[in-house]
Amino acid sequence: MSKLYRLLTEEDTSAFCHKVSDALAKGWELYGSPAYAYDAANGIMRCAQAVTKDVPADYSADMKLGQQ
Repeated sequence: MSKLYRLLTEEDTSAFCHKVSDALAKGWELYGSPAYAYDAANGIMRCAQAVTKDVPADYSADMKLGQQ
């Protein structure tokens, strides 16, 4: 069994909320607090949220985390 970790990031739009909601619907759990930062290179605000998930397989760097 492995605990997987992902950091979801997106521009501060509803797309970020949908990305997090989709991960939750697929069994991922929130990990820590969300982050909010200004992306000076693109002139936009960005959001981030870490999520984790326990899976029965051993971890491999080849895993497609978004498909777990």
